[in-house]
Amino acid sequence: MWLWHFLGAFLFPDASMGALRMLSQIGVILFMFVVGIELDVQHLREKAHAAVMVSHASIIVPFFLGCGAALLLYRSLAPAGIPFSAFALFIGVAMSITAFPVLARILEERRMSKSFLGSTAIACAAVDDVTAWCMLAVVVAIVKSNGLGGSLLTIGLTLLFIAVMLFGVRPLMARIAKDRPEGQAGSVGLLATIFAFVFVSALCTEMIGIHALFGAFLAGVCMPPDSGLRQFLRERVETFSSVLLLPLFFAFTGLRTQIGLLNDWWGWLVCLGIVAVAITGKLGGSLVAARWTGMSWGDSFSLGVLMNTRGLVELIVLNLGYDLGILSPRIFAMLVLMALITTFMTGPLLHLRTVLGRRVALVPEIGGRSGFRA
Repeated sequence: MWLWHFLGAFLFPDASMGALRMLSQIGVILFMFVVGIELDVQHLREKAHAAVMVSHASIIVPFFLGCGAALLLYRSLAPAGIPFSAFALFIGVAMSITAFPVLARILEERRMSKSFLGSTAIACAAVDDVTAWCMLAVVVAIVKSNGLGGSLLTIGLTLLFIAVMLFGVRPLMARIAKDRPEGQAGSVGLLATIFAFVFVSALCTEMIGIHALFGAFLAGVCMPPDSGLRQFLRERVETFSSVLLLPLFFAFTGLRTQIGLLNDWWGWLVCLGIVAVAITGKLGGSLVAARWTGMSWGDSFSLGVLMNTRGLVELIVLNLGYDLGILSPRIFAMLVLMALITTFMTGPLLHLRTVLGRRVALVPEIGGRSGFRA
């Protein structure tokens, strides 16, 4: 234990925490820009029926379960001075998150992106992401503003900023990408201009009263679809942020996650309860909604498992709640464990579903062969 504390103090001294925090925030901003780039609006339109039904069920059910759980958690785990409404709304949103980028990587690795299940899952996760981030923006506006008037002003300015970005900046970016020669799609000057645009957008949302992440996400959404520019930005920015900056975010999150605070059976019991609520709301809500749209039980279960993936996006949301003072160190540690568990279980559950599906498919074949021999 002494050696562990010594190594931690040597690698991350207190004087370095400010720089580590700043670099990790830059990495998260660039990551959210890439998330916005990967949002395919046309794909959402093609899968609108299933995407809207499943994604909203996977938000509404865990949201209300999370708000209900906040009734039991508020008195013992909420920081002093935080109103119940802010705490309950944030817990509800935290339960509703799906990690769209992580889900897309899982589908790519399993070569499921082009399948019906894979394309439906991507569409559902994209709608889920947009809806959850809008809800989180409202929660942040309520927490950071003083009174109802300040909240309404912040929400109004946020809606105005979104309208300007989607209906003003997005068509302008499409015309710029169309008019530029194809060979200049990845020029250094254009890349520098887009980086400046990303950070100005992030600064605008920060000044409005919500987090800089929302501006970076909208900047990514504004990138012109079906262009070499979007592919160029995805490759360059994602490589830079994921290799250099995002590891610093994971290190920063790990340093502020105090697992030692869960030092009694009650703490671990509450942590398990939070994990159970998260899985029930997200996986269960998605499964029932998918089955309601006509999908098979097997595909419905797989879609629920995929929507239950929280990953890096959940950690970003939890760090935001911690910075705003909504989460105490103890419940922050519990929610980080929840995010890790629900992410790690995705692969094994998908593999289990595949194995069981193959066995079920073999039953008629085996029965037919035995009947033929008889």
